[in-house]
Amino acid sequence: MYDVFTLLGFGEGGWGPALLKGTLITLQISLGGFIIGLIVGLLTAAAKLSRSTPAQTIANGYSTICRAVPELLLIILFFYGGSSLINATGRWLGFGEVDVAGIPVAILVLGLVQGAYASEIFRGAIQSVNRGQIEAAHAYGMSKRKIFWRITLPVMAPNALGGLANLWVYIIKDSALISVVGTTELLQVAKQAGGSTKEYLIFFGAAAAIYYVITLSSSYLFKLLEDYLRRWQPKH
Repeated sequence: MYDVFTLLGFGEGGWGPALLKGTLITLQISLGGFIIGLIVGLLTAAAKLSRSTPAQTIANGYSTICRAVPELLLIILFFYGGSSLINATGRWLGFGEVDVAGIPVAILVLGLVQGAYASEIFRGAIQSVNRGQIEAAHAYGMSKRKIFWRITLPVMAPNALGGLANLWVYIIKDSALISVVGTTELLQVAKQAGGSTKEYLIFFGAAAAIYYVITLSSSYLFKLLEDYLRRWQPKH
């Protein structure tokens, strides 16, 4: 039986560097997907709240599909479908086959999936803004851009942050699903290490501990951010 500290260490025969690299890739994929999800979610929420019927239809269709279809299936469809589309476009333009990098596609896929959930969070947060404040800003002569940055965003941000914190936790866990398309993130490294040493319990346990530390640290940081954003609001 292997020594636990030797297996998880950074010395000869230790899997510490691989686990660290897998953790960094997990954070990279999660953060990139989270940012894309925020952008897509905000745009989708704006489309849902707009007066344009086509925009509402497209936004509602996108969010419904992403929330109805299992995320693992969406990841597979987006990854291989996107790769096929890129190569088909390349052939049409006269280029050869393109090897699509796993990490950028993984980030894009997770971002598109999470954008559907973020859109509902943003939609609810925007609707929580008092209409009287918006109408007063219009009466004062403020532009729509100023109204968004000075009224809507400061009011909606604290209300949306709780849901976005949960979304961040979900995307960290969902990043493990990316291993099915060959991306060597934390869970995939743990699986490879377990297969190499036959010590699956040690490495899957180490991966679980790392996920827990990431989640715990993230929850603390989101709590600090929420307290900062609510600093101007009256305490009950």
